[in-house]
Amino acid sequence: MTIQRSIPRNRNLGIILGCFLAWGAVSAPCLLAQTEIPEWCRSLPRPEYKNLRRMPVNNSWFEVYEVAPAVFAIYEPHQSEETISYLIVGRKRALLFDTGMGIGDLRDVTAQLTRLPIVVLNSHTHDDHVGDNWQFDTVYSMDTGFSRKNARGSREDAQDEIKAGEICGALPSGFDRNAYATRPWKIAAWIHDGSRIDLGGRSVEVLATPGHTPDAISLFDQRHGLLFTGDTYYPGTIWLYRPETDLSAYDVSVRRLAALAPQVKLVLGSHNIPIALPSALPELVTAFETARAHQVPPTAAGTGKVVYKVGNISFLMHTPAPAQ
Repeated sequence: MTIQRSIPRNRNLGIILGCFLAWGAVSAPCLLAQTEIPEWCRSLPRPEYKNLRRMPVNNSWFEVYEVAPAVFAIYEPHQSEETISYLIVGRKRALLFDTGMGIGDLRDVTAQLTRLPIVVLNSHTHDDHVGDNWQFDTVYSMDTGFSRKNARGSREDAQDEIKAGEICGALPSGFDRNAYATRPWKIAAWIHDGSRIDLGGRSVEVLATPGHTPDAISLFDQRHGLLFTGDTYYPGTIWLYRPETDLSAYDVSVRRLAALAPQVKLVLGSHNIPIALPSALPELVTAFETARAHQVPPTAAGTGKVVYKVGNISFLMHTPAPAQ
């Protein structure tokens, strides 16, 4: 399941000169860690973060923002995926939606945010969302063959994440490049479409949203109007070209999410920027229909892949077959 790096997820976002590890400041380790700043890194810091409440944590790999009361976006700005995990805190326990790259110590960060027991649930099991699953005792999973296979871990996928051009700045102190791998994890319980997870005073519903992967899910906190969409939607180029991607299933899933838009206050995706307006959901449906029907000209993006851009939404997909 090797990740192909022909285009970053953030390619269609603006460019600002500089390699930043914190807003408005260039870090000396960043300058020392590489001789050439990757293009994706030049878009940092993203201006959207200036309007979010940043939480102080003693961990240089992550940045943490409170995006809603007791909901924390845990952002990894120093790796090209710019992965975002979410800690959703109730009165009795907390839910960690994804565990990121496994490059930094995520358990250290969550311990600074809550003392409650934590349940892990992944938006899907690509390596950039499960990297620190192994650190937690309670991991829930969708019951799919794709999930079971990925729970065995992978070294090849992880090594692709730290190749030249993938890192912005310095890796964490003590990080061992050669040993880096997605470690196996144990699944404590299986969840399904419609499962509800009670956190104490807060409940989230699991929505099966396959397409990007067979095990892709979204979470809906209906009471607070929060929809966590994983890789089904995020601000940036959405990857829909992998062997496990099912475009027909994705079409059904995005329509399902769009139907929830009137009940949603914030859409929280898993890359680049943690918040989007619910209007993005019906826009996603229209954009995908347009792209899938090849109604906009594609732009080449490496061997066998193209980008379709429709308004503010873009998709990385397979090059269409020549017309007969």
